[in-house]
Amino acid sequence: MSTRSTGSRRGFLIALVVALLAALVVLAVTLGGGHDPGTAQPPPAQPVAVVPEPQASSEDAVAALPKSEPVSIDIPKIDAHSSLVPLGLNPDNTVEVPPVTTPLQAGWYTYAPTPGEVGPAVVLGHVDGNHQKGIFFRLKEMAAGDRVSIARKDGTTAVFEVTKVHQVPKKDFEREGVYDDTAGPELRLITCGGVFDRSARNYVDNIVVYARLVQA
Repeated sequence: MSTRSTGSRRGFLIALVVALLAALVVLAVTLGGGHDPGTAQPPPAQPVAVVPEPQASSEDAVAALPKSEPVSIDIPKIDAHSSLVPLGLNPDNTVEVPPVTTPLQAGWYTYAPTPGEVGPAVVLGHVDGNHQKGIFFRLKEMAAGDRVSIARKDGTTAVFEVTKVHQVPKKDFEREGVYDDTAGPELRLITCGGVFDRSARNYVDNIVVYARLVQA
């Protein structure tokens, strides 16, 4: 995942997060998610434009930060503000998720680089849950140039600029390259999206926002 990661570790983490993304929706439905198939129709799917990634010059490069745990995330564009809880692994090796009973809570994946380090840091959040909108309900509205700020435990704030937004079928998630190594500090924001498949009790897509560090 980071420049220190091996190919086998990246493959392992990809498999874990695919399981997480499925778990986010299963938990939301089981514990009373925002789209109860028996009582209400889910909102219509909103297509996400594939935004070309701008080419960064060497002058745009920002030095990577040392490791430091993130404490909060702020995304003005979509009015998303949350503390960040650490997400590790459950005993069965599935990834922990933010509590579905508090869908406005976001979390960061502790086996990825911390935001600002070289490599793709990962923040996950619910699109909905407990009959409420989730922290990333509007994530699909993000576009290239939007800013994401993450406050860190060492007192610094890592500011990222969105480079692209993809709506990815879950069946193609592994081929998306979300967790591939990167030359500099980057960020991935992930949630569920697209059509809600009532028979599978699951969303068919993921929304993935890609961003790079522009200020530290």
